[in-house]
Amino acid sequence: MVAKTEKSAVDLLKSPGMTSLFKSLKLKTKQQELLIRVTILFLVYVLAFITRLFSVLRYESMIHEFDPYFNYRVTQFLTQKGFYEFWNWFDSESWYPLGRIVGGTLFPGLMVTAYLIYRTLQFLRFAIHIREVCVLTAPFFASNTTLVAYFFGKELWDSGAGLVAAVLIAICPGYISRSVAGSYDNEGVAIFALLLTFYLFVKAVNTGSLAFALASAFGYFYMVSAWGGYVFIINLIPLYVMVLLITGRYSMRLYVAYNCTYILGMLLAMQIRFVGFQHVQSGEHMAAMGVFFLMQVFYFLDWVKHLLNDPKLFHTFLRITVTCAVGLGAIALGVGTASGYISPWTGRFYSLLDPTYAKDHIPIIASVSEHQPTAWSSFMFDFHILLFLFPAGLYFCFKRLSDATIFIVMYGLTSMYFAGVMVRLILVATPAVCLISAIAVSATIKNLTQLVRAKSKASHSASGKGTISSKASSKGSLDQSLPFQRNGAIALLLGAFFLLSRYAIHCTWVTSEAYSSPSIVLAARGAHGNRVIFDDYREAYFWLRQNTPPDAKVMSWWDYGYQITAMGNRTVIVDNNTWNNTHIATVGRAMSSYEDEAYDIMRSLDVDYVLVVFGGVTGYSSDDINKFLWMVRIGGGVFPVIKEPDYLVNGEYRVDKGAAPKMLNCLMYKLSYYRFGEVTTEYGKPPGYDRARGVEIGNKDIKLEYLEEAFTTSNWIVRIYKVKPPNNRW
Repeated sequence: MVAKTEKSAVDLLKSPGMTSLFKSLKLKTKQQELLIRVTILFLVYVLAFITRLFSVLRYESMIHEFDPYFNYRVTQFLTQKGFYEFWNWFDSESWYPLGRIVGGTLFPGLMVTAYLIYRTLQFLRFAIHIREVCVLTAPFFASNTTLVAYFFGKELWDSGAGLVAAVLIAICPGYISRSVAGSYDNEGVAIFALLLTFYLFVKAVNTGSLAFALASAFGYFYMVSAWGGYVFIINLIPLYVMVLLITGRYSMRLYVAYNCTYILGMLLAMQIRFVGFQHVQSGEHMAAMGVFFLMQVFYFLDWVKHLLNDPKLFHTFLRITVTCAVGLGAIALGVGTASGYISPWTGRFYSLLDPTYAKDHIPIIASVSEHQPTAWSSFMFDFHILLFLFPAGLYFCFKRLSDATIFIVMYGLTSMYFAGVMVRLILVATPAVCLISAIAVSATIKNLTQLVRAKSKASHSASGKGTISSKASSKGSLDQSLPFQRNGAIALLLGAFFLLSRYAIHCTWVTSEAYSSPSIVLAARGAHGNRVIFDDYREAYFWLRQNTPPDAKVMSWWDYGYQITAMGNRTVIVDNNTWNNTHIATVGRAMSSYEDEAYDIMRSLDVDYVLVVFGGVTGYSSDDINKFLWMVRIGGGVFPVIKEPDYLVNGEYRVDKGAAPKMLNCLMYKLSYYRFGEVTTEYGKPPGYDRARGVEIGNKDIKLEYLEEAFTTSNWIVRIYKVKPPNNRW
């Protein structure tokens, strides 16, 4: 409806109040339209920010999820110690006893951005804690993304499409899911960098401007510094250039844009320590390099064509040159791969092309819920009516093909494919879906408003020279059809307004209910409809920080490693970085072994405490028992002694009396259900009734020999056990 507002801006300005206001300001029509456009953009900018503050209003200013706690901890270190210490920081509190070289194993863009914002606010004499900057960084960049979406939509179609795109992306759940206040993750700034890079590159292709090409390279550098998803950019842009070359759209504008973006972007990206020489040695980057050399071949052929001025001779030369270029490229790629200079694709890259690859070969990737294939309900939940506007927008793009619309079509189709493969990548597809849907909304409403505003021409009797009766009759029939067209257009406009209003209502509800709940603080509805808060995570981490030695080592599943280190200030065995599959498999083996076998493993790792998450009392389903089969699979992938069928009964995973004997006696089962057999969780249910799985547990008489219970939170969600020291040996 923003496009309708803009297209009918002149009509709005004719109202008496607005007319008198603008007369006093002495603004011309174009200036008035510019003022309205700027006002709308400002309101959208504010809307994008405030709609992401539900979590702060409902809970408090806090960091969400798991990975953001590592980012927050690193930002704190950067703020306190400075850049030099940050780049050379060896973190001995993670991955014990291996440790982690932090500066060379992360994308620093998010942390550096928050640090610079913090220093800027300090320079302006704002007294603010670094935590508040981290909490509000994602909403701030989401607001900036709306401005980029406006300019991108304007470049693709018109200013109306740009305004609609800004509104759609400001409240789209697919983007809000990773940009609410407290979601201090890499994607918070990466989507802004991704869309900015694409916009500047398309602008460079349209204008041939060297300045826009260089700006696109710097945008790409920022994206590389922020998130590993930059691989999508460095493959989509070469694919787009390749399509333009195949369809005969080669131009000097394209040559300048791609060469400048690729060369400068590659050199800048190599300055990120975590990326380094991957740009010239990784198989994931070879497509960009191949297209770069192909561009040089096209430029050379264009020059030769100008010199020869003989079509037959040029076609012969063309065949020879292209054959030689393709042959040399294939030989170079084969030799580089065979010699090991060009590294093969990573498992994550393979899993995008083959959704079953991770499940069959890399269970640690498949174990993450964000890496699962996307259900249709998730698309509807995150896109709502955009799911239906997207194909309509593609139709309009194909109807008016240009270099810019070809790019957005390729971006939309490829990103939607990847979004179907992996839930997490809905985030990457959201900007494309919003832009293409905005084109559909803008073009449709523009056509409908033209019909509504068209004035019916009354058929008068023929007067004047050259009037023909047949023309008058045809004109009269046209006039008679106009009221029906106008009424139909009005009805369609009302329908469009209704659908867009439902989209706004849906987005607001999803944002407030689904995406504004920090995973570290859980909320539920009580029996009388009252709100119940479970703050067990922070309770457990506070206990760790206050009641354990500073050098204590805590073993848990890798999901909780970042939070234990950041909030509990204790050393962990594994964490969310997941860079060492063998170390994680060792923890998985300990959790799935008998207590005496697990004790030997824990002593070899110097473990002092074991932390497990248990939801049997509260009905919390994301606990370690529900994750246990992934521990078995990851552990069994490295240690063949762990076999998944040993924990299943007829292929079924159970925790009740019918569960497998090894399941009932493994360490994870014992630590989760210790003393649980004495607890009554629901009225009318027997003691030991697991509310998360809806069954009565099979082993209620659990005895611990090598561990002892140290602390259990008030709602039993987090349980901490102390590893007993070995008996004295003489």
